[in-house]
Amino acid sequence: MNTKEFLHNPLREGLSRERIPPPCTMVLYGASGDLTKRKLVPALFGLYKKHLLPSSFHLIGTSRTVMTSETFKANLKSFMQETNPQLSDSLWEGFAQNLEYLPGGFDDPEAYERLAARLRETDKKKGTLHNRIFYVSTPPNVFETVIANLGQAGLNSEAKGFSRIVLEKPFGRDLESAQYLNRQVRKVFREEQIYRIDHYLGKETVQNILVMRFGNSIFEPLWNRRYVDHVQITAAEDLGIGTRAGYYDQSGIIRDMFQNHLFQVMCLVAMEPPISLEAESIRDEKLKILKSIKPFTPENLERRAVRGQYGAGLLAGESVPGYRQEPQISENSTTPTFAALKLYLNTWRWQGVPFFLRSGKRLAKRATEVAIRFKDPPHLLFQETLMDLSPNVLILRLQPDEGMTLRFEAKAPGMSMDIRDVKMDFSYGTSFIQDAPEAYERLLLDCMLGDSTLFIRGDEAEAAWSALMPVLDAWENTPPDEPFPNYEVGTWGPDSADKLLVKPWRKWRRL
Repeated sequence: MNTKEFLHNPLREGLSRERIPPPCTMVLYGASGDLTKRKLVPALFGLYKKHLLPSSFHLIGTSRTVMTSETFKANLKSFMQETNPQLSDSLWEGFAQNLEYLPGGFDDPEAYERLAARLRETDKKKGTLHNRIFYVSTPPNVFETVIANLGQAGLNSEAKGFSRIVLEKPFGRDLESAQYLNRQVRKVFREEQIYRIDHYLGKETVQNILVMRFGNSIFEPLWNRRYVDHVQITAAEDLGIGTRAGYYDQSGIIRDMFQNHLFQVMCLVAMEPPISLEAESIRDEKLKILKSIKPFTPENLERRAVRGQYGAGLLAGESVPGYRQEPQISENSTTPTFAALKLYLNTWRWQGVPFFLRSGKRLAKRATEVAIRFKDPPHLLFQETLMDLSPNVLILRLQPDEGMTLRFEAKAPGMSMDIRDVKMDFSYGTSFIQDAPEAYERLLLDCMLGDSTLFIRGDEAEAAWSALMPVLDAWENTPPDEPFPNYEVGTWGPDSADKLLVKPWRKWRRL
């Protein structure tokens, strides 16, 4: 049975409701790396346990490291047992039958010829129908080499089945490099074959933004400049840079968090209703938001952007080193580990409404949320109570305590007009029996299904870089306004971030 017959098979019409993808082989470049053992293989194993992998599925791991398939599988099992001591041997052995390892250099044309031959054998033995997914989990400077060699070996062809390529972040380090990488990958693959991955979009609560907005009519009339005072999007981490010093000191917080994760969440919050749930309809609307961002200029940058770097201090009662004391970091480094931006969107819906985005390392706690702060009532009837009314806020908690909270005012029981701040709360953990899938489970499954909704299109990546380049250029060419480090670990960032909010009733949320 070929791919076309599979897709039109009556049996599959029933299976499609269960989101079962067609048979395929996944080739994983960078298979000896950290992401493979921590995220990718556990995600595939999770799909296997849920019976969501194709009936015929095969994974070929490849990298420069020389090892056998048995060693590859044993290493993966050992790591998974560390994180899951209850790992079932029988389940793992069933899954591991679908794994093998093929060493080869990324720049070695013969390695791609050997891979092509192995793929042909797999199609015959396992019935994978000439369907291939090439997952490039390598350092970004290797992307171009892998892409070009795949094309040279004819592995981009879709003559008999599909051929897709998945590219991990970061997609470029600035606008020029992203444009160049887009040109290189499009020489070999069509845009429809390219899946630029951002694991944030695979999070269940990020996807729930669409359902909350467009599946509930109570929010839509209020979701605009008439009723919303401002929006805050926060991605706070209490951890430092860990073992990522080499990458992080060259990138910083803007490249690591804003260009991809925070901008994508902002797009889902701010975009217009798409005409359908088709991938291109949703991505078209996200692109409009990215293009609508009011440009940063040398004249407004100081009022719209703040950077910071953490210094030594106490976190959870333990002494923690500052960024410049981390291994492999220069004692004079000016790489920002915190940033806060004030964005305006030049759209009918959001004209004049500020979007405040912030993210940082070594902050007070790990938390990611979206907070929509509504305007105060036009006439305060309760001034005689001498009480300040708290604002209405809708909070979308993305991690770790996934859920939603609506904060509003209510009268407390009693003879006097005593007004209290109350909350209506929804939590994923208590409202649903089943656990939310891991982000990579959802994204890998969607890629096998050919659903690119939760992946970033090339023009989206370029538009995001374009909006941020004035900030990156200015920060890389001028010293910080205040000496680094300018915030202690365990705090919510530098005090200078407060100046972005300007209005006295606007304050950063202490999550």
